[in-house]
Amino acid sequence: MTLLWIVVALVLVGVYLSWTAGRLDRLHTRIDSSRAALDAQLLRRASVAQELATSGVLDPAASIVLYEAAHAARQAEEEHREVAESELSQALRAVFGESDQVEEVRAAPGGEEAAEELAQAVRRVPMARRFHNDAVRAARALRRHRKVRWFRLAGHAPFPLAFEMDDVPPAALADRATG
Repeated sequence: MTLLWIVVALVLVGVYLSWTAGRLDRLHTRIDSSRAALDAQLLRRASVAQELATSGVLDPAASIVLYEAAHAARQAEEEHREVAESELSQALRAVFGESDQVEEVRAAPGGEEAAEELAQAVRRVPMARRFHNDAVRAARALRRHRKVRWFRLAGHAPFPLAFEMDDVPPAALADRATG
């Protein structure tokens, strides 16, 4: 009878560990998909900024600043990506800090659509980053448990890293996105 209880206890522990490993695997899958979504939003923001910089709507100095920051963000290596994306955010704030610059863009042919597309891209980046960082936070919390470490339930999966960047939108575009 004692042997039966030991077997039942081992099976229950095995089921629990299996469930925990599955949960951790789902969290890692969620991190991968949220990172892909974040990368897509960052690429979209850089592409729209680069298009706008080369459209001739902005003054030459603003075009150069915006183009160089967008180009650097698109070409950045993974270890420098956060810095390059933060610099693009700063360039967007410098160029579109005042609503008159946004109005100039909107007044140009096709400018209404370009301003709206940029406002949406700028608004979606913080949301995508927040979803990714929330998934990372959840996986890190689970990986800190002793049972996960002792039984190596994370396998060979790399430790999840949050994506930290300056993603504050320009005031004029944030007003446009919400309005």
